[in-house]
Amino acid sequence: MDRTARGVLDIARSVLAELDLEAVLNRVLESARELTGARYAALGVLGSSRTELERLLTIGIDEAEREGIETLPRGRGVLGELIAHPTALRLTDISEHPHSYGFPHGHPPMRSFLGVPILIDGTPFGNLYLTEKEHGEQFTEADEEAVKMLSELAGFAIDNARRYTGTREHRDELQRTVAALNATTQIARAVGAETDLDVILELVAKRGRALVDARLLVIELVQRGRLVVSAGAGELPAGLLGRQVPLGDSGASAALRTRRAQRLQEPLTRARFDEHGLGTLGVEARGGLIVPLIFQNHAYGVLIAVDRLHDGPEFTTDDERLLEAFAASAATAVATAQSVASERQRQRLAAAEAERQRWARELHDDTLQSLSAVRVGLSTAKRSGKPETLEQAVTSAIDHLEEGITNLRALITDLRPASLDELGAAAAIQALGERAERHGIDVDVNIELTAEEARHVPEIETAMYRIVQEALTNAAKHGKAKRAVVEVHEDDTTVRVSVRDDGAGFDPSEHTDGFGLLGMHERVHLLDGTFQIDSAPGEGTTIEASFPIQRLPEAGAGPRSAANPQ
Repeated sequence: MDRTARGVLDIARSVLAELDLEAVLNRVLESARELTGARYAALGVLGSSRTELERLLTIGIDEAEREGIETLPRGRGVLGELIAHPTALRLTDISEHPHSYGFPHGHPPMRSFLGVPILIDGTPFGNLYLTEKEHGEQFTEADEEAVKMLSELAGFAIDNARRYTGTREHRDELQRTVAALNATTQIARAVGAETDLDVILELVAKRGRALVDARLLVIELVQRGRLVVSAGAGELPAGLLGRQVPLGDSGASAALRTRRAQRLQEPLTRARFDEHGLGTLGVEARGGLIVPLIFQNHAYGVLIAVDRLHDGPEFTTDDERLLEAFAASAATAVATAQSVASERQRQRLAAAEAERQRWARELHDDTLQSLSAVRVGLSTAKRSGKPETLEQAVTSAIDHLEEGITNLRALITDLRPASLDELGAAAAIQALGERAERHGIDVDVNIELTAEEARHVPEIETAMYRIVQEALTNAAKHGKAKRAVVEVHEDDTTVRVSVRDDGAGFDPSEHTDGFGLLGMHERVHLLDGTFQIDSAPGEGTTIEASFPIQRLPEAGAGPRSAANPQ
């Protein structure tokens, strides 16, 4: 085997070993020049029409020379001859060929020429162009045969690399799709299982950052005409959360205004970063991606990703597409959480107002009318001037005052029983059962709690008391129940409260204006517990709640102030 053939085989091994298309093209180009001793080498890749060059890779021309050339060849003149007739072409002087166009301004002079087509399954892919053989010599027939052999092997290598690249790109696309689907699924689950806005925002920030491999991702929500940094993941600067950003001429504002993502591709100086409305993040950045949170044509805020960690720092079109798809689900979650929060606030305000009306009505109907009767009786007796009349009026006044005192004590107990602070939840709940019996409900109370020296924190004891209180009130007032069973148990980790009644029952899925069920649910939620209602019309109601035990740090806590949470 001669030296040229051996060289071709050695080069072929290295070319065929490459799987990256760009690496293959560059290796073929270098190998062709190495085989022939050409000063300049180029590999032209044909466009889809196969009538002109789509790309031209070159070696031998430095960067300054390349920039000095007015227009790179597109496949006219001698180069076009190989496109029109894909066979090897060897020339002593390019300028003497009848189809020679000459060179563009700034192009280095070239004389000797060797061109060989690269075919893949008989279809032209491109051409190898070699000029200016070293030492002023001409390209030989052996050079032509060597390059033809190389081009044939190059066709196999390019086809193999394209197939591998296509498979890899398809795999990467599938991976991105799966990642986006997984992240979107996580958000969808959050919508179904979680309505706490802070929890949802934390999940969105973490999943969104991982999806586009960002160094930092923050969520800015629109609040009263400003953007507020509401959540983030990654390298968060101290004091970032809660910062307010005016809505002005910025990338975030543009994203909200146009409903389109803003991809910041240029290297970002601090000035450019500030210009895009990202300066409030307090970080240096070289790449950014801003995606609006849009749900039902309403803008809720933006996701801002900063600096891609791998293959960055700029974000790609794929990153933009993925984050936009993710943002659509995230916006749904944010809108749902905000809607739930607004509805809960409305219900709390309405229920609080209803409670005030109830207290006002009871004070007016019982205490105030009783005091008014006392005043009228005493005034009448005083005007009569008769001792016996005055004595009767005083006796009647005492009876009315005692009744008023009893009513006021009942109201005070409903608001905050002293027994809850002084004796604990067990005694207070037992008293609830006794008061309910005076209103016509037969109540069985079964309480199994630890000794009083191991008291729970006030929030736990208040929750136990209020859940039982609201459940018995609803049983009597709405369910017209005759019997109820209250059970309170605890183990090493959990407190469980259950109230069952034989009342009229109701459909838990229907909206109610009362504060009782909402208040019970929110108390348990704030204690990281679970809450369940089992009821149906005509079948009574069972309310069950459980939450983790939290005990006072010191033993023998003694009485607690009535200022404890209600």
